[in-house]
Amino acid sequence: MVTAMLGWAALGGGPLPAADWPGWRGPAGDGVAGGAASVSSWSPDAHVLWRVPLPGLGASTPAVWGDHVVVTCSIDGRNAAVCFDRAGRERWRRVLSAERAGKHKKATGANSSPVTDGRHVWVYFKSGELASLDLATGDVAWTTNLQDRFGEDTLWWDLGTSPVLTKTAVVVAVMQTGPSYLAAFDKATGEVAWKHDRAVPAPEEAAQSYTTPIVAAGDPAKGEPAEVLFVLGADHLTAHDAATGRELWRAGGLNPQANGYFRSIASPVLAGDVVIAPYARGATITAVRRGGSGDVTASHVAWTRTDVGADVPTPAATAGRVVVCTDKGVVEELDAATGATCCRKELPKNRNAYSASPVVLENMLILTREDGHSTLLAWPPPADAAAEWREVGSGEVGEMTVATPVCVDGRIFLRTHDSLWCIGAR
Repeated sequence: MVTAMLGWAALGGGPLPAADWPGWRGPAGDGVAGGAASVSSWSPDAHVLWRVPLPGLGASTPAVWGDHVVVTCSIDGRNAAVCFDRAGRERWRRVLSAERAGKHKKATGANSSPVTDGRHVWVYFKSGELASLDLATGDVAWTTNLQDRFGEDTLWWDLGTSPVLTKTAVVVAVMQTGPSYLAAFDKATGEVAWKHDRAVPAPEEAAQSYTTPIVAAGDPAKGEPAEVLFVLGADHLTAHDAATGRELWRAGGLNPQANGYFRSIASPVLAGDVVIAPYARGATITAVRRGGSGDVTASHVAWTRTDVGADVPTPAATAGRVVVCTDKGVVEELDAATGATCCRKELPKNRNAYSASPVVLENMLILTREDGHSTLLAWPPPADAAAEWREVGSGEVGEMTVATPVCVDGRIFLRTHDSLWCIGAR
């Protein structure tokens, strides 16, 4: 939990409570939860503490802080956020501007996950609306629309990126055909703190990205500023000063054949001194060392794997290891320093894919399929790469699931397209 606490302090969120999940990939943005799950199996009839139907469709992962669980969705054709307490009782709901519905069968107008600092919660929608809400009451502190301010969305598909927090700002990445940029808004006022045009060469759909940036404390030994943003998309991994948006360095080579359709969905993850970049529609993973300036492609690429990858699920990273789950359910634990496979397991074949990202707990790894089936693998995995990675349980909710599970205080919050489930021991 020390890594998580340092990561959250870097985001300016103050002391981290014992168990919270402030944004899409958890306290440190790496898919790692503190503590252990209290159950190793569930179904609609077993170990469900509560289930509440949601008032509209959405695919965002919940943000959990204290006794507040926030999800986004649509309500009667409008963008909305709904807050529950940990007993499943609705605290508040806030209906905002008109929604823009999803195109893809598994997407919605509310794909982006909320993020909170314990005082406010920020929500973002396909329509371009970004709003700051009071976490306790749902009252609107400010709202703006990125597409009204900076130009229309040109993505071929549905918005996927989620907002992230720096010490003073909420940052949104817009990577698309046409002008792409990073925009930072003052957390208190909503005024534009900075806007950086992210002009990197990429052909056709490869210019489009659905990834979420990483915010990390800077390393002075590497010449980094106090906070750094790492951004993956448009055939490049870039690093930016989180205070100004200024580009520090870029690494290319992710699309050497200039494939026009290498849009990126899986986000990067930080594993110690390297940034892990899944790419090429799940065909590659590249590790780039932090530091440097300018084009660091030749000097800072630590390793590349072309036989393993993930197109949609974002890897998790902990203790020098990276956990990768392919869309078809092949799971590998990689050494972050070398890229070597430490352990591998093929999950049972199924016509349903994996869109949710893997989550690491103290006692298990959770991998959730789009039909709501979760496979639970022992954590840590066996030290011997040849040993069988043991399955310790499974879960079933029987509803369309693309949101990533949230794990706090031994409970698992599962958000499906239609419902919010709370799973744990009574």
